[in-house]
Amino acid sequence: MIVVIIMGVVYTLSVASFNRQKDEIDNVTLKNLKIFLTNLEYEERVKLLCLDDCKSCDIFIDGKKNGTLNGLLDDSVKVYRYDYYLGLQEVMKDVYFNKENRQEDVCFSYEIDRRGIGDQVLVEYKEKVYDFSTYISGMQVYASVDDAVDAKGKLIEEVSR
Repeated sequence: MIVVIIMGVVYTLSVASFNRQKDEIDNVTLKNLKIFLTNLEYEERVKLLCLDDCKSCDIFIDGKKNGTLNGLLDDSVKVYRYDYYLGLQEVMKDVYFNKENRQEDVCFSYEIDRRGIGDQVLVEYKEKVYDFSTYISGMQVYASVDDAVDAKGKLIEEVSR
């Protein structure tokens, strides 16, 4: 009887944990993507990889597929890097080779290494720009690409003083 009770408690806890993880995945947005990926348990790197039209994005933990996010993005997403001298530069989309060694187009990818440092990019999506390059402050969201460029310029001026 005790064994049955213990098994019931373990089952209840595991189902609750599974439901909590599912709720977290369902609530992922660009604004909280970096925090979501950083909170996953990984040793070397965690990567979000969205192929073709971005309707579905796979989560890779240390090179192994470990989940899928649906409905996070669509193919209108644009990714930029900011360079002080060159300004905003659009990042060219990568190419990915699947298990069958077939080439697939990458719509969006974002990777965080073991030190918690992610790709230093600005992501334009649905008339907003998400700044993934911040370390100290939280995620910055701008109304336009011009606003993001202005903020980067002001930050550089402030640091230069």
